[in-house]
Amino acid sequence: MRKLKEYFKGDATLWASIFLISLASFLPVYSASSNLQYVVGQGSVLGHFAKHAGFIIIGLGIVFIFQKIDYKYIGGFSKLLLPLVIFLLILTLIQGQNIDGANAARWLKLPGVPFAFQTSVFASLILMIYVARYLDRNKNKIITLNNSFLPVLLPIFLVVGLIFPANGSTAIIIFLMVLALLFIGGYPIKIILGIVGTGILIVAIFITIILKYPELFPSNRVYTWKSRIENFFGNDKNESYQVQQAKAAIIQGGIIPRGPGKSAFKQSLPQSSSDFIFAIIVEEYGYAGVAICFFLYLLILWRIIVIATRIESVFGTLLVVGVGLPIIFQAFSNMAVAVNLIPVTGQPLPILSYGGTSMWVTYMALGIIISVSRDIKPKDLPHNENNIKDKTNYEIA
Repeated sequence: MRKLKEYFKGDATLWASIFLISLASFLPVYSASSNLQYVVGQGSVLGHFAKHAGFIIIGLGIVFIFQKIDYKYIGGFSKLLLPLVIFLLILTLIQGQNIDGANAARWLKLPGVPFAFQTSVFASLILMIYVARYLDRNKNKIITLNNSFLPVLLPIFLVVGLIFPANGSTAIIIFLMVLALLFIGGYPIKIILGIVGTGILIVAIFITIILKYPELFPSNRVYTWKSRIENFFGNDKNESYQVQQAKAAIIQGGIIPRGPGKSAFKQSLPQSSSDFIFAIIVEEYGYAGVAICFFLYLLILWRIIVIATRIESVFGTLLVVGVGLPIIFQAFSNMAVAVNLIPVTGQPLPILSYGGTSMWVTYMALGIIISVSRDIKPKDLPHNENNIKDKTNYEIA
């Protein structure tokens, strides 16, 4: 046990949460992956199960690596990586319309690499870290629109703007999370309101242009968004096929669920192994499955709040909030879509959904949070010279 503690330091409850949610993902993914075999025609159930296991193992390795990195240096890395992710987002949009018949505007496939990866999720993590670093660096300065536009506002609009045309829901989530981080970090309220207004204006102009001249941006998703919003708010409640199937699966669960692997909708529900896996969980595990999902994500949220409030450095607090809250927001957005509380967003359920890029970025964020938790001093530790020295070292980041 002592040897394990030497390797797995930091918040023990968060470590336990990560392992629990990772283990919990195997059963629903194994069940729902039959959709990929029999409907989509890709691989086999055992093959997808093994692939998911590989994703999980690599993800846990990512957590282990990042919890070893001193979080004080992560802010500096974000400054170096931000231009790279902006470049990758541009490449993703330029790349083309399709990869193997699917919309490729949100995926990047590099020559010689056997797989494509979603650049937006990695870009969102780097942006949140970068903004946290900026707010910490300028916490004792008077921030104005002029002195903050180039260092922070321009990168925010570039990243969100490059993601928005092909992945509107992700762009909106990033935008909302950045606004929350700016507010928590003490950024002027008047400028935040100006950012909101500017963002709404830009979106309105973009959508208006695309609706009139769709040929200008062939890979846009404006008509998909329009259809989803109309279906959700329409008076006739003409729900999309995805929502209909998800609600039917949830109704079949309830108090007396079907049981593990016995979902009747896993093959008829599109994206049942990823975006709509929550519906399959409810169908097979009923209210117990719902309780487990809520418990796991609320447990992670609880540790995020505890770590953010107990860490002594401003950067540590902002970093935990910046990389942690999007995980929880994405999780509850996914579940809200399944029960038709909000329009379809296309967001996976963090870790519980089948997939690679999004899962690994989630693990990366959790590893960063654990890294911050390792720097929390015990409550009874006196403020001695070592503590003062630690705070001095913090300025290096």
